[in-house]
Amino acid sequence: MTKAVGERELVLEILLEVLEKGAYAHVVLRNVLSKYQYLDKRERAFITRVSVGTIERMLELDYILDQFSKVKVRKMKPVIRNLLRSAVYQLKYMDTVPDAAVCNEAVGLAVRKGFGNLRGFVNGVLRNVARGLGDITYPKEELQRLSVSYSMPEWILRSWLDVYDKETVEKMLVAFQEERPLTVRCNLRKNSPEELREKLERDGVKVERHPYLPYAFSISGYDYLERLSCFADGDFYVQDVSSMLVGEAARVRAGDTVIDVCAAPGGKSLHLAEKLDGTGHVEARDLTPYKVELIEDNVARAGFENIDVKVWDALVLDESAVGTADVVLADLPCSGLGVLGKKADLKYRVTMENVEELTKLQRNILKSIGCYVKCGGTLVYSTCTISPMENIGNVRWFLENFPEFELVDVWERLSMELAEKLREESAVERGESRDALMEKCLQLLPGVHACDGFFIAVFVKKVLRHASVRE
Repeated sequence: MTKAVGERELVLEILLEVLEKGAYAHVVLRNVLSKYQYLDKRERAFITRVSVGTIERMLELDYILDQFSKVKVRKMKPVIRNLLRSAVYQLKYMDTVPDAAVCNEAVGLAVRKGFGNLRGFVNGVLRNVARGLGDITYPKEELQRLSVSYSMPEWILRSWLDVYDKETVEKMLVAFQEERPLTVRCNLRKNSPEELREKLERDGVKVERHPYLPYAFSISGYDYLERLSCFADGDFYVQDVSSMLVGEAARVRAGDTVIDVCAAPGGKSLHLAEKLDGTGHVEARDLTPYKVELIEDNVARAGFENIDVKVWDALVLDESAVGTADVVLADLPCSGLGVLGKKADLKYRVTMENVEELTKLQRNILKSIGCYVKCGGTLVYSTCTISPMENIGNVRWFLENFPEFELVDVWERLSMELAEKLREESAVERGESRDALMEKCLQLLPGVHACDGFFIAVFVKKVLRHASVRE
């Protein structure tokens, strides 16, 4: 088996796990790259790009295949369907790979997978695609064009176009498909941003400061993250800057008690523990032992002592926590439509019914946890989505049902420099919303802002609430 064939075989296995069996793409890819650590940097990069790219652009690839194959994609055998998808991705988006090599490797892989009888079919379809790529006509109707061109389900596009103008939606679609460097947060308890930069650069990593926060960097050019000594030493934490803004909005003070009710993998909890600078206490909770173990691993690397971890279902009222928290973080389960640039397979899983169910789940969690906040304390509600139903819709619901809480302006909790930068980038969206509540919240959009799609709202508890959780 040649190296090239080995790479493509691994890509095929990833696609089968994700697109046919429903596994999560980031988990499958991480496991494959971990298992095959002996592969060199180029091979790992090929596997990552082709598997992620094929998943990301699946609707477009299927549209192309259907133009050249008498057998429609949905009727093909799973192995052949995904083998062809990855090959068309290479033909269309990887100029460095010769067309003949793509076709020949695909035919060889089909044979090795027991589909020698279909070698002629695979070869014919791919050679037709290679010859005809430049002549493909995309749908003229706008919704269909956007759906095919950016591989985004139409129902998602409709929901976004109901809220944002077409230009903003297309900016988001472009951003989701752009390759972006990894964002990390410097562990200020272990080193300064300048010291971290020097450590990363000594390991051959390309480092750029993120424009939003002085302790955030974008990194690229490394091979395997876990091999970096400064990663193992806990000198930084992998976290998108949108998530870091939750820590900024929380505004913890020395000695505060913090409860993070859905904390895995622990980035926000660790950020607040760092901001407390050895004082106070952070309790990071999550539903399962597996998720708690993820948090514990990150806490161990960070080396903080003012944080502990607990298995707890956020839907279940913890009587011992009532009235104890200065800050409650509620980064709740959501549709994830703001992070499609990192988890492209989510767009094929999520349905409007899922969004409605998640909205209800978020409300039920908010019912349980509001009473943990002390009088004068803070509740930070956030999601990694851009769905109004889950975001501003739940803000309105919460204020209507829990009048002891007041919505405060997130923008006033950010540094003046950061707030001005975000306001400039968000000018169109904020100006068009004309919604007093939304104006106090922060809705980050990919392509508009230099980060993932994210939503943050901050509430302060005005009066002590003695009543039990409402039905």
